[in-house]
Amino acid sequence: MRLTSVDVQLSGTRFTVFYSILANDQKEAEDRALGLAFEQTVEFPIDLTPAGDILERVVGNVESVRKRGDKFLAQISYADEVAGPDAVQFLNVVFGNSSIQPGIRVEKFELNSDMKRLKGPRFGRNGLRELLNVKKRPMLCTAIKPLGYSPADLAELTYKFALGGIDIIKDDHGLADQNFSNFKERVMRSSDAVLNANSKTGFKSIYMPNVTGPADQIVERAKFAKEHGAGGLLFCPGLSGWDQMRVLADDESIQLPIMSHPAMIGSLTASKDNGFSHFATYGQLQRLFGADASVFPSWGGRFSFSKEECEEIVEGTQTDMGNFKQIFPTPGGGMTLERIPEMSSVYGNDVIYLIGGGLHRHSEDLVNNCHYFHNLVESMG
Repeated sequence: MRLTSVDVQLSGTRFTVFYSILANDQKEAEDRALGLAFEQTVEFPIDLTPAGDILERVVGNVESVRKRGDKFLAQISYADEVAGPDAVQFLNVVFGNSSIQPGIRVEKFELNSDMKRLKGPRFGRNGLRELLNVKKRPMLCTAIKPLGYSPADLAELTYKFALGGIDIIKDDHGLADQNFSNFKERVMRSSDAVLNANSKTGFKSIYMPNVTGPADQIVERAKFAKEHGAGGLLFCPGLSGWDQMRVLADDESIQLPIMSHPAMIGSLTASKDNGFSHFATYGQLQRLFGADASVFPSWGGRFSFSKEECEEIVEGTQTDMGNFKQIFPTPGGGMTLERIPEMSSVYGNDVIYLIGGGLHRHSEDLVNNCHYFHNLVESMG
């Protein structure tokens, strides 16, 4: 039996999600798209859904379904009120239950007015440039590693990196709060090392400790890092949660730039047929949840991303999202100094180059290697 017709107070404004769908023909694609629209909203049988506003306005509306390559592209709009100004519920509406179904992939989304009231990245590209006094050239980043070094060893590396002019020196994402690398000691030593180097060079290098961890310790770690001189935070939303990154970005007592690391979110983009596109994952979602820079593996490294996928990511970090600031794509994953000229054809100047092991390999003089990296990028700007 169908339930009674229901009237719901709705503004009439909607947000849109684009899905690629595997189907044998147009009819099957349209049926799958309609199933998506119901599954992502009322999650109720079509024939039993109440008439009136619930059926006509609360349920997602299939705007179009068209053939694109060997798949179909469905455009589905949802009422603003279904998600409200809540990034977590927005994500649920975009791809909650349907993420379990094979052959459906989120390609991109267009935000509604409610979502645009979220703060997003605190700094973004322009704010990070101002903070580090880097006006035009690409920014330079490296990670302190390998895992197993003591806080004193890592601080010595940090000092050399800062002395050589690296803009952002971050923890490797594997550095947490281990017995051989205590979080608080590492933060204090590495923050002091950067401040010491900056006093000699005049640069504004910053150290970003990894604050990813148990949910009840993350904000405390971030505040400790801020108090002891850290200039930013590294965070892994795939490990500790997307909305936890938003909490860090929004916290007025922290106010530090955030670099998002892709640990555990690689599975979102591993399939061409399921999950999320590179555009949405490393671009749009990062901005929605407050990252100022998004780390991802560049093409040609030790991971399988293609050049085209990296171009998608760049576009996702800067596509129009209303009040959400543009952020820095941060390609890494086995990059070398020799690859910088080639990479510049895709990334241009609005990029943070992340080079880890390759910075050590250039020569035995780490400070000189950093100067070489700095001069190379300066000469291309």
